[in-house]
Amino acid sequence: MHKTPHLLAAVDLGSNSFRLIVARVEETSAGTQIDPVDALREPVRLAAGLTHDKFLDRPSQLRGWDALKRFGERLRDFHPDHVRAVATNTLRVAKNAGEFLGEAERALGFPIEVIAGREEARLIYAGAAHSMPASHGKRLVFDIGGGSTEFIIGEEYDPLMLESLYIGCVTHSGRFFPNGNVDDYTMRQAELAAKREIQVISSLYKRAGWDQAVGSSGTARAIAELIEANQFNDAGVTHGITRGGLERLKRALIKAENVNRLKLAALKADRVPVLAGGLSIMLAVFEELGIDYVDTTDGALRLGVLYDLLGRSQHQDMRAVTVEGFSRRYGVDRAQAERIAALATGST
Repeated sequence: MHKTPHLLAAVDLGSNSFRLIVARVEETSAGTQIDPVDALREPVRLAAGLTHDKFLDRPSQLRGWDALKRFGERLRDFHPDHVRAVATNTLRVAKNAGEFLGEAERALGFPIEVIAGREEARLIYAGAAHSMPASHGKRLVFDIGGGSTEFIIGEEYDPLMLESLYIGCVTHSGRFFPNGNVDDYTMRQAELAAKREIQVISSLYKRAGWDQAVGSSGTARAIAELIEANQFNDAGVTHGITRGGLERLKRALIKAENVNRLKLAALKADRVPVLAGGLSIMLAVFEELGIDYVDTTDGALRLGVLYDLLGRSQHQDMRAVTVEGFSRRYGVDRAQAERIAALATGST
């Protein structure tokens, strides 16, 4: 009988950031729980080093190798079967990707797989679906990455439609806001360019429909944190992203005239260079797909890789799995907990 590994690790060589997540696998009565215990993030911005003729420049390669050496130190004692490393859009398109990957694998100590766009979308959906409460309706999940944006419509844990488009916060920022300058005209041009890409899938996706829209991982979470911390959302909305919240963030950015002069609560230094590009893509997603509100989740590619690595699906409500895990870990008195629950819900 195959023994479930105690620890798993996923490495994501994204176009904006390289990330490592280490998680403990726990079997509970409610199902299998993947519990993250360690995470590292390096803002490599690999896509910023992609030249016009699609070659990775030397500085970006060095940043990537240095990050992977640090990841490799953390993973030194891991069995190869318990680690999966994946690379995304920039290494899909770079003509010298092979040169970079050879040294990258030596630095990390594990093989690196360059995954196709739709495989990236599938893994993103798996991560998002496992990190959110179970839902019986359709979900639209999208992930604005550094070099590409993935769109998935799925139901429960099953992806139904998968697409990957060549627009990302690093490449869009470099194209439209290379010096950080932002004005009405340039922002609108950036939005229109993103909309043209999304138009390829918008009719098909809108016909399929969805009950909930979810923005996953980096760009969506960073924008949501800015909007929430600065109370830009529409009245009464404290979490997630509203259309009005996006417009207020855009006005604040245009008023600052340059991203480096923007002074907002929760604005992280490593997000500044890619904020304008990411925001313009998010605005285009809302406008082209007719979205008014988006939930966000941290669960995306890395978590999806972990579940894929585990080789099984968790088809229970993750709230129940999490509660069960905490109950076991902290020795909860179940009888007392059930009495309190009955009293709280009036079911005594």
